[in-house]
Amino acid sequence: MVTTKVQQVLDIVKKEGVIRPRDLNAHGIARVYLKRMSDRGLLEHVGRGLYALPDAILTENHTLAEAAKRVPRGVVCLLSALKFHGLTTQLPFEVWFTIEEKARKPRFDRPRMRFVRFSGQSFEAGIEEHKIEGVTVRIYSLAKTVADCFKYRNKIGLDVAIEALRECRRQRKCSNDELWHL
Repeated sequence: MVTTKVQQVLDIVKKEGVIRPRDLNAHGIARVYLKRMSDRGLLEHVGRGLYALPDAILTENHTLAEAAKRVPRGVVCLLSALKFHGLTTQLPFEVWFTIEEKARKPRFDRPRMRFVRFSGQSFEAGIEEHKIEGVTVRIYSLAKTVADCFKYRNKIGLDVAIEALRECRRQRKCSNDELWHL
């Protein structure tokens, strides 16, 4: 019976990419299996409360997947979204994440995150879902991200916002109508 639980956990990790202990609750598997499997080398402890397969290939967007697991209702925004969409030369040392206006701010050490609060329609508009290392990550669309860069130009810098708009228009990744709509 134990090997079937181990196999179930391995199947879940293969499907999800990165899992949290609470992800096992829906399958009726005790959380202690993660620690035991980690000790045996079947899983790797990649962050506080996060487990992955030891031979998993980590991409340049691994921190986005890790952050999405930690804050499932949040959305990748601003500099991190620009980097994901390939529109900036900036390398953000933090993951920029949007949370709802009245949501509790999560506290953890890794990955380093910067939180921005949006409310109502501003939070809901332009969300896209992308798969990164098997994890569904919510990221704002390119047009929404460029518009938000101008909205938050005091936090990220006007030069970054202008660079994003120029690159977006030069590469024809979004139209003026899309930008005006958001």
